[in-house]
Amino acid sequence: MAVSTGSVIVPDWHKSPEGKEYLATILRKNKRKFFGLIERPVLPPQMATDTASYKIFVSGKSGVGKTAMVAKLAGLEVPSAHHETTGIQTTTVYWPAKLRDSGRALIFRFHFWDCGEAALKKFDHILPACKEKADGILFLFSFTDRSSFDDLPSQISRVTEGSENFVKIVIGSKFDQFMHTDVTERDLAEFRRAWRLPVLRMKSVNGPRLADGQTLDGRAGLAHVAHVLNGLAEHLWYQDQVMAGIVPAPQPGTEETSLC
Repeated sequence: MAVSTGSVIVPDWHKSPEGKEYLATILRKNKRKFFGLIERPVLPPQMATDTASYKIFVSGKSGVGKTAMVAKLAGLEVPSAHHETTGIQTTTVYWPAKLRDSGRALIFRFHFWDCGEAALKKFDHILPACKEKADGILFLFSFTDRSSFDDLPSQISRVTEGSENFVKIVIGSKFDQFMHTDVTERDLAEFRRAWRLPVLRMKSVNGPRLADGQTLDGRAGLAHVAHVLNGLAEHLWYQDQVMAGIVPAPQPGTEETSLC
């Protein structure tokens, strides 16, 4: 599915005065708010808007940084050492964004499902549970692990077998260690030409902290992951519009331009 970056969502809207007002609903004194399954950001009446909810399965080899990526998107501490995720871990992340065509603000609710590779292999019911009613799948590879990149084609085919209606996005983790990368720009370009999927990059380390030296700076952390949250919102919303017949389906051979 081809979506040009910025064609659906206004990319830097969160930096505008209006965007900062909406962003404040997921922050408290520059710290991220955390929401339970039935909680949501509270908006003043003049800012009331709809919420678009999506279930997203996070897929990738053990150790590529799936849990770290979700933690960073949620404003949580990124684990300092790798520990295999046991069972299924779910995390809810809210993100306000503005639609380019209508100028309407929306609150996107991303419900991430993260599962350890060992659990997927041991229990046959885990993968179907993660895929059930999922709207999108994030396929992770690590810039420091060439084998995780080489595994992407088989991983994509294996995980999406039996269903093609997922939004599929590839994310390269540990981009903060790009100087030691095993994956080159040429590799990424060739992959994009072959699979026509968006490829996003993420750092896998904690962002700045507040003056106390302990608490993560929520606003700065959001700035670091805004391109990923906007990318998710853009592709998921676009697919909804295609499925509803509001916009035409992309033509075969259209180039995907998301790479950031």
